[in-house]
Amino acid sequence: MDSVMRWILRQPVEQPDAREIARQFQLPAALATMACERAALQGLTPDHFLGPKLKSLPDPFLLPGMQPAVELLLGAVVRNARITLFGDYDVDGVTSLTILSRFLQAWGVEVACFLPERLAEGYGLSAEALERCINTTQPQVIIAMDCGTNSVAEIAATQARGIDMIVIDHHEPSTPATSVPIVNPKLGQGHTDFCTAGLAFKFCHALLKQTDRRDPDLRNWLDLVALGTVADLAPLTGENRILVHHGLKRMPRSCWPGLQALMKVGQVGPNPTTDDVGFRLGPRINAAGRLGTAEAALELLTTDDARRARTIADELNNRNTERQRVERATLREAEAALDYMPDPKAIVLANEGWHPGVVGIVASRIMRRFHRPTFVIAVDENGMGKGSGRSIDGVSLIELLQQAAPCLEQFGGHHAAAGLSIRAEQIDTLRQSLAEAVTRTVTPELLQPSLRIDAIVRYDELHLEFLEAHEQLQPYGAANAQPLFAMCGVRPAEPPRVMKEKHLSFRFGRNGGGVRAIWFDGARTPLPAPPWDVAFQVGVNEYRGNRQIQVTIRAIRTSSSEFATA
Repeated sequence: MDSVMRWILRQPVEQPDAREIARQFQLPAALATMACERAALQGLTPDHFLGPKLKSLPDPFLLPGMQPAVELLLGAVVRNARITLFGDYDVDGVTSLTILSRFLQAWGVEVACFLPERLAEGYGLSAEALERCINTTQPQVIIAMDCGTNSVAEIAATQARGIDMIVIDHHEPSTPATSVPIVNPKLGQGHTDFCTAGLAFKFCHALLKQTDRRDPDLRNWLDLVALGTVADLAPLTGENRILVHHGLKRMPRSCWPGLQALMKVGQVGPNPTTDDVGFRLGPRINAAGRLGTAEAALELLTTDDARRARTIADELNNRNTERQRVERATLREAEAALDYMPDPKAIVLANEGWHPGVVGIVASRIMRRFHRPTFVIAVDENGMGKGSGRSIDGVSLIELLQQAAPCLEQFGGHHAAAGLSIRAEQIDTLRQSLAEAVTRTVTPELLQPSLRIDAIVRYDELHLEFLEAHEQLQPYGAANAQPLFAMCGVRPAEPPRVMKEKHLSFRFGRNGGGVRAIWFDGARTPLPAPPWDVAFQVGVNEYRGNRQIQVTIRAIRTSSSEFATA
């Protein structure tokens, strides 16, 4: 099923300010041009792009639903109403609950936190989860976080019991509830890229502004905002870029014992990056909800007991190891099934033995390998399937699922990631419906995997100064991708070494010098005869205070002068 990879060399647009920006920020010409281009795409000046400032954050009351939500909550605080925060079991849900609960507790307001049980109660404001929430916390006000925008019936039933509700959510609205305040940027114009952790921060900011209070210091919450924003793959543009930039800087001196403990077990260094959040911190928090309940993850971030935090962090680390084992087994079975399939337009895989907590991760890995919109579905003993999907750039899962809606029990999510419930007997219908929808609406070019090379560099340019310049364009992530470079016509200085039976380690250069590189999972790909073109990204390797540039290979091909252009 693997398709031929196109190598596309980006053609930089001439930037009048690039030379001055290169001088001012000590950037190589290619990175200065890149910074100017990305700034322009975000409507920023290059110096604001390279130096994000908290004072640039807009008024939180510009967000739709913010004013009535703030007024309702402040009224509840005045009358000492019982308040419950109802969240989700992923990183965004757990961090958003942590942000708002810690903020209100700093005001002396006691709140209860509630998380649904993934396997028994499903996602969001389900009737089962709401019933348990109401019975256990006896709320007079429920704040639904990271869910609830389209839960019209559930909200109406809750209000009928005399319970007020607020929704703080970022999911796509289809039939939004209109009887409660909904802070959802997608219900307005602009400011649409927040995850719920970012919205929780904005909500706290609005509460401070409404009351003219200056305490607590919201900067202490920025590391939690960065954690939720990066883990939820929110675009790192606009306000998100500012929040994550400052949140990452705050992480090493976090005042939250749980985050400190999590960074320790995740072996995060003194200069955290978005990769650390995405691959070391986020998965350990998600592991709690994937294989059980997310209560441990919530307790980790809300406890002030350092010893208890270390115990929970170790527990989550163990759960993450178990999650990895289950994920690897599921991935092997999924890939084996694909080996016998013709090239599909969309991939739909289902199995009764799969764990619903890992299907999203497996879908992501399948999507990246085969470059197709992908759904992986775990079917339970009652014939009900719970699936998760991931999509390629330019293909909206929500739009595809809308065309397949008649065979689905339930669905929701984003353009890039979505979830669904489906009866087992409808899975073949879903597979056919998605294939037909992709055939009608997706161009062949989008279905061909490609590498978009930002610039060509020589291996002798890859030194610590280049790395430091590269770091100024951070934080990298969704909508601000880490640059992809290529070096052309190179030969390895020595044969590559196999590491852990699956990775390859290289060195490019002469006389014992040069740059070292690693290709994760590269041992499964046959190497062509050199000389090579090598596509790679740069990062940092820190050990005992020593910083070195680290090259991570994404692809190798026989050297060629042929690049597509874009």
